[in-house]
Amino acid sequence: MNSAARPASGVTLVELLVSIVVVSIAASAVLGVLSMNTARSADPMIRHQAAAIAESYIEEILLKPANDPDGVDGEAARADFDDLDDYDGLADAGAHDQFGTPLPGLSDYNVTVTVAPSSALPAVPAADALRIDVVVSHANSINFALSGYRTRF
Repeated sequence: MNSAARPASGVTLVELLVSIVVVSIAASAVLGVLSMNTARSADPMIRHQAAAIAESYIEEILLKPANDPDGVDGEAARADFDDLDDYDGLADAGAHDQFGTPLPGLSDYNVTVTVAPSSALPAVPAADALRIDVVVSHANSINFALSGYRTRF
């Protein structure tokens, strides 16, 4: 029989502590990335909703005539807006429908509209071309801008 001592197998206390520190650093880095992704996971939905709101506003505005049909300019209530110029300076806190009624669930969005003469269309005089800018902003630092053009003829 061989009575020689066998070398001990296992890890020392120092090796164990070093491996625990390395694993904890790696785990905290992975969890930090996951928490950052989770915090920003709603941003694509918010951007998509902002784009949809801007598209609906610009479609509503572009469907109106460029010249005032009743000759009265500057209607006060949104339900009475009957031409493009009436929308200039519109600022809605929360998205609204074409009658000015707030849309449920979209109160965190702010919408501003600017309608101004434009010289961007070379074949059309600046007095006959209008540029419509719709900016939709959200509390999460999202600003979505959409522009459209309309001529008076």
